[in-house]
Amino acid sequence: MTASAPLLLIVDDSRTSRTLIRAMVGQLRPEWRTLEASSGEEALAMIEQTPPDFVTLDINMTGMNGLETAGRIRLKHPDIRIVICTANIQESMRHAAEKAGVHFVPKRITTKTVTEAVSYFEA
Repeated sequence: MTASAPLLLIVDDSRTSRTLIRAMVGQLRPEWRTLEASSGEEALAMIEQTPPDFVTLDINMTGMNGLETAGRIRLKHPDIRIVICTANIQESMRHAAEKAGVHFVPKRITTKTVTEAVSYFEA
């Protein structure tokens, strides 16, 4: 973690999901800074400019999916903690997330799921 307030990058092609996650994290950790990206490609470009401490990723996005994005992040920035937050809760997706070395949190964006993600980030 950096000496300044932790930085979270929220990556989801749904503006509603990004807004909900940002609002709930803001309630849980008001000192955290947040950035948003609407695609994996946008997230990777942002990370090259300003590497975050934490990333939340949707799996199903237009263009590069969340698992591919997570893999690319891991290659260059292995210390960034990543949570996959997706409505695609099939066991194969959970296994793929685990294999990629990222934590899996099922969507529906709720206080419980966002709290789980924040707890993972801080562990």
